Amino acid sequence: MDWNSFARHARDIADWGADYHQTLRDRPVRAQTKPGSIFNALPATPPEQGEPMDAILQDFHDIALPGLTHWQHPRFFAYFPANAAPESMLAEFLTTITAPQCMLWQTSPAATEIETRMVDWMRQAIGLPDAFTGAIQDSASSATLSAVMTMRERALDWAGKEQGLSGQPVLRVYCSQEVHTSIDRAIWFSGIGQDNLVRIPTTGPRRAMDAGALRQAVEADIAAGMKPAGIITCTGGTSTGACDDIAAVMEVAEAHDLYVHVDAAWAGSAMICPEFRDLWAGAERADSIVFNPHKWLGAQFDCSIQFIRDPDALRKTLAIQPEYLKTTAEDEIINYSEWSIPLGRRFRALKLWFLIRAYGLEGLRMRLRNHVAWSQALCERLRTEPGFEIVTEPVLSLFTFRLDATHSDAQNQALVDRINDDGRIYLTQTLVDGTKAIRFQVGQFDCTEADVETAFHVITELAAEDALS
Repeated sequence: MDWNSFARHARDIADWGADYHQTLRDRPVRAQTKPGSIFNALPATPPEQGEPMDAILQDFHDIALPGLTHWQHPRFFAYFPANAAPESMLAEFLTTITAPQCMLWQTSPAATEIETRMVDWMRQAIGLPDAFTGAIQDSASSATLSAVMTMRERALDWAGKEQGLSGQPVLRVYCSQEVHTSIDRAIWFSGIGQDNLVRIPTTGPRRAMDAGALRQAVEADIAAGMKPAGIITCTGGTSTGACDDIAAVMEVAEAHDLYVHVDAAWAGSAMICPEFRDLWAGAERADSIVFNPHKWLGAQFDCSIQFIRDPDALRKTLAIQPEYLKTTAEDEIINYSEWSIPLGRRFRALKLWFLIRAYGLEGLRMRLRNHVAWSQALCERLRTEPGFEIVTEPVLSLFTFRLDATHSDAQNQALVDRINDDGRIYLTQTLVDGTKAIRFQVGQFDCTEADVETAFHVITELAAEDALS
């Protein structure tokens, strides 16, 4: 392709993209294709000769597009969103065009220095003290893995990566049942092992880790000759929005010199609003914190910020410097590849720069406050609606509900499936204390109050139809 053709196709895609977003409400949220239909529409063998871009783009529309679930749909109420504000898209387009590899300062000084500034902007925005610095990771999973690796090395006096875990003390890491499954994977990949991830019971309406039970577990493990390494807390857990009492956890951690990582992948964005910060009181005492601007602030996926109190400990865990990666003036620069699991790094900071400048913190706060208010209002409407019950109370814009006690788990799942097959909204289910519940969260960047109103009507309408069938 010559560059004039590139420019023509790029203009066409931009025009189509604007129309796509303006007409999303006319599309079903979840893909309605059957398993295998996309696969079978593709040739079984690769083409020997090149094909014209017009034909390739037409196949995108005819084959790929029908099989996409529309994460940018304003009535996407499932999981947590992976947002993409238009300003963020433009930044990603520029990143795609320039295609820098940002592993070292010298391989893209602008990427490194903008990242450093954007991380600090976000630190200020969510109210963390200036003792924290950090880096933009690809996802919370990678940030959590790096935190677990650091707590492992710290507990073993930095011997684990050199000597392996054989012959070392048995390491123990503590969390509640409410944490994301990325914590389990981090424990696997770090070599600590699933059996050494200690699940602490939860308590109270926020389903917080029981600090007393945590203390007992740590002390029992020490008495048994094992080595506690760290604690992973959550703020805004994926299933129900569970929030640990981080201040109480920190009392235990500080008494036993344990590393603490806070997973605030979704709810961390809400901390730009000071009134929500009680949900993670004590986080400022933690060693590592992760949140994803791509979940709620409008940054294009992927964009996850890991705040770190002691970057030297992280670098000591992850950094490796073959001759071809060494740089001069090391005391004056940051090489972020030493702060992350992958060596290669994308220019993720650019979209944050564009996004924050375009909306300002107050513009972003307004969106989040609206989402919280609209979701909580829907919760109250369902609470008074015959045939429904609220299972867990709202945490920010997330709550869970179900059909009342006369209905089985299978009937609740059938309602979720019917809602998603209907296409007007998209929800997901979860288990709360072993019982099926239906999750609802508001977070898509362009969602309006009318979209949440539509959700109420879809839920009640289809539940009524099920009752009559």
